[in-house]
Amino acid sequence: MTRFIRLLMLAVLLTITVARPAMAQSILRDSETEKLFRDMSDPLVQAAGLDPANVKVVLVNDQDINAFVSQGQVVYIHSGLFTAADNANQVQGVIAHELGHVAGGHALRIYDGANKATVITILSLVLGAAAMAVGAGDAGVGLMQLGQQVAIGSFLQFTRAQESSADLAGASYLSKAGISGKGSIEFFKKLQNQEYRLAVYAKDSYDRTHPLSSERIASLSQAYQKDPAWNKPTDPALEARFQRVKAKLIGYVTPKQAVSRYPEQDQSVPAHYARAYAYHLGAYPDKAQQEADALLATDPEDPFFLELKGQILLESGRPKEAIAPLRKAVAKAPDMPMISVMLGHALIASEDSKNFAEAKQVLKAAVNRDNDNPFAWYQLGIVYDREGDRARAALATAERNNLQGNNKLALASAKMALAGLPAGTPDYLRAQDIAMVSEEALKKDKKRRDRD
Repeated sequence: MTRFIRLLMLAVLLTITVARPAMAQSILRDSETEKLFRDMSDPLVQAAGLDPANVKVVLVNDQDINAFVSQGQVVYIHSGLFTAADNANQVQGVIAHELGHVAGGHALRIYDGANKATVITILSLVLGAAAMAVGAGDAGVGLMQLGQQVAIGSFLQFTRAQESSADLAGASYLSKAGISGKGSIEFFKKLQNQEYRLAVYAKDSYDRTHPLSSERIASLSQAYQKDPAWNKPTDPALEARFQRVKAKLIGYVTPKQAVSRYPEQDQSVPAHYARAYAYHLGAYPDKAQQEADALLATDPEDPFFLELKGQILLESGRPKEAIAPLRKAVAKAPDMPMISVMLGHALIASEDSKNFAEAKQVLKAAVNRDNDNPFAWYQLGIVYDREGDRARAALATAERNNLQGNNKLALASAKMALAGLPAGTPDYLRAQDIAMVSEEALKKDKKRRDRD
């Protein structure tokens, strides 16, 4: 009976673990990185017949070399994959593959494969239990074990088919976009080397969720090499942007490695970027400022260098000094709402009431462009509170808690906002929406708890 329960649990787990919730991961947001992702992926998104306005490429703080899609048109790239890539073309190969999953609806269809495997498992459990009930214990256990093996094999075959489909779709998107497939092959070779190094190499992919890298290379190489774009180089400007974003990411996620990987004798832009973040996170503000100043010496008008200088000053307890470079950064990149949020933060942190009107202006502009930033709503709530506008401060708090999944707090804040906002106004209607969504989510949570 213990074995029966274990197999039944396996059947349930097989269904509920096919897709990992992306929001359980830590999302890394950065204006320069997101702009790079858009420019790298838009030609591929269009080649896939999708709307670039509806597709996002998101960076996840995870050192595994991995990428995945969840429900919706979102591609998640692990920071470990991005920093392991040698060039922009390799990342484009990964994005093309993941777009194959998006266009194929694989995140939804994965449940078809899981359901089929679960049916096989449950049927074997029923037959095995029946055999055990009539005294054929060994036969019953054998039926259960066989069913488990068949179910897992069925599911793995299903996922391998999806991966192969995404490979071929990604290759077609690269071709249509006029982007070389060399990066795709290069990255599969990286994965192949990792398979050898970790002693997970096998002769075939029978018991794996993905085809072997060697199988994928063999399948794609001929098609890529025949494509007119095979020898087409990546745009040098795009490649330079990739290298600096990669360096700043290394400085942010692995600061100790960044200092050794980019030693001080390296005076390139990526090296300054990596060390600036590494020193800043390591609490060496003076050295971080020196690196930021070195970047600005190469281009005093670069909004991302200005943003970096302002960030270091702000987070080192010098918000008044951070305002000037951040104002200039916003002026140079008015379409970058996260930079505006940082300026708003600096203006509020200056504790100068004369700065609050400007803070309110830039923060409202930021949330109008990007309302998915909880920190922006937090800062806007502070401004409203300082002004004595309790109702809109409550609405901003409701927005923040709604984004963070805090349904109970979102509902309470939305009700507070409704009590003070004029009925029928856009803010009032928005507070109503948050209240209804939060209340519905709380009801579903209660039903789920009651079932459990």
